Amino acid sequence: MSQNTKFVGNVDSATVAGFGDEWDTYDQHDLSPDDFARTFDRYFHIFPFASLRSDAEGFDLGCGSGRWAEGIADRVGRLHCIDPAPKALAVARRRLAGKPSPEFHQADAGNIPLRDESQDFGYSLGVLHHIPDTKRALADCVRKLKHGAPFLIYLYYRFDSRPWWFRCLWRISDLSRRAISRLPFSARKSVALAIAAAVYWPMARSAAVLERAGVDVAPLPLSFYRNLDFYWMKTDALDRFGTRLEHRFTRLEIERMMTDAGLRDIRFSDREPFWVAVGIRA
Repeated sequence: MSQNTKFVGNVDSATVAGFGDEWDTYDQHDLSPDDFARTFDRYFHIFPFASLRSDAEGFDLGCGSGRWAEGIADRVGRLHCIDPAPKALAVARRRLAGKPSPEFHQADAGNIPLRDESQDFGYSLGVLHHIPDTKRALADCVRKLKHGAPFLIYLYYRFDSRPWWFRCLWRISDLSRRAISRLPFSARKSVALAIAAAVYWPMARSAAVLERAGVDVAPLPLSFYRNLDFYWMKTDALDRFGTRLEHRFTRLEIERMMTDAGLRDIRFSDREPFWVAVGIRA
């Protein structure tokens, strides 16, 4: 697919193709069970699993490789795995083979093939900030929920909880992203791998050493990865630097979008990554 950005509805075709290539390359099968369990908890610890029936039906919007769906599929009766990238869906099908609950749909947020007010839960992690109109996509998701159903979301934050110097570092890195993301996929992958090895790994491992020495490493860049395998770093480096379309939001902006979409009782996680939030359809 051409790397020229093309919007069809509320979809950026270059971004969709890029994620399909990413999940086809890093299908997440090499993630260690400990890393997966630890990271799954960081995203889902605020999700009200106790409120779901064993036969609950819900959806994963932007399922990608199916890594989060793998942690959900055995807890519910039916899980709709939705992604516009055929390569991503192929990876998810392989990952979830043998599990009875998943159903797969090649579709985007504006064309979710489910009835309105039909779903007991939903989630979309790290997806909606890569869609041209994030607010509209969120509203499209919420419409599929029954009243009283929870929806979990993760959106890139605008560093509203970080000091000025952290934001300056991000602006520098974002200039790199804008250039790298326009390269052919093979070049994007190679550059991102080099960044993971030369930047992510040493900074993350340095944070791990400092933490063992009693230092609070939460303010340090890339400390999130201090206890994760390199596989996670190279995947996220490609995600971060290889994606052309990216929005970022403050916590207040996310809360307003969720409220406008029809969610209430909104709760934000106080852990990285920021911002993870859950709301209940009003």
